[in-house]
Amino acid sequence: MSLFSRFRAGLARTRERLVGQVGGLLQRHGAVDAAALASLEEALLAADVGPATTERLLERAQEMLRRSPELELRGALEQAAAVLLGGAPGAAPGVRFEPAGQRPWVALLVGVNGVGKTTLAGKLAARFARESRPTLLVAADTFRAAATEQLEVWAGRAGVELVRARSGSDPAAVVHDALRSATARGTEVVLVDTAGRLHTKHNLMNELEKIGRVCGRVVPGAPHHVLLVLDATLGQNGLQQAREFQRALPITSLALTKLDGTARGGAVLAIVDQLRLPVSLVGIGEGLDDWEPFDPEAFARGLFE
Repeated sequence: MSLFSRFRAGLARTRERLVGQVGGLLQRHGAVDAAALASLEEALLAADVGPATTERLLERAQEMLRRSPELELRGALEQAAAVLLGGAPGAAPGVRFEPAGQRPWVALLVGVNGVGKTTLAGKLAARFARESRPTLLVAADTFRAAATEQLEVWAGRAGVELVRARSGSDPAAVVHDALRSATARGTEVVLVDTAGRLHTKHNLMNELEKIGRVCGRVVPGAPHHVLLVLDATLGQNGLQQAREFQRALPITSLALTKLDGTARGGAVLAIVDQLRLPVSLVGIGEGLDDWEPFDPEAFARGLFE
């Protein structure tokens, strides 16, 4: 399947909620009347785009229609969404989740419980291993035994090394030892799977800050990428989560998981728009390769076509 086809399939439920309400309007050309605008606004809100982002999206689409009268409303909405997601002035710039010259390149995966961090860490490790990049997985979730066991399975499938510690160990100490080992061995990629934590638990957020500081002490400039993993089925609730994690660590980019299981995929627009954070990865299934680097144009087309 092409990238667009995969996004389109993953966004099927969101698109059904969105386009199902206004499909007849999307083929229109020219100015949009008040009744059509109200219908579009209602559909976008139902897909969890959010009030402020809905208003901004519709304003941009109308401006595009004024400049290009031959453009269909569908095309104007797609272009407006792609611009919002893809790094236009004032929007979040595009970011890729991949090493950028540092060795070891250290990435932290953070997020609340149950968003799919551990599974995503395993899938990313498998991709890097296939690219012949020596990769180390670090089980920094020392509270949930099942997380370490799950990561151990993924490490075996990916053919990469795993650093784990006894249950209850200090996660920052585990990361410290792992990074020293990675440096000594010349490992290229280090993926740190941190414990899921509620964004409202300040002691756990402080622990995350400590992990970040330890990374920088062992490997100058680390962590080089902090990936905030969000569950797309939570819709607008992901906004508050992201804001709290931003306070603890400088988030580099977002990964959206479970996009194929939600009708609230429009929240991606709101999260990028409101937080000025780019999306780098999207999960669209359960398989080993069911994730994709984020592509704003393909995502926007998948929403409206």
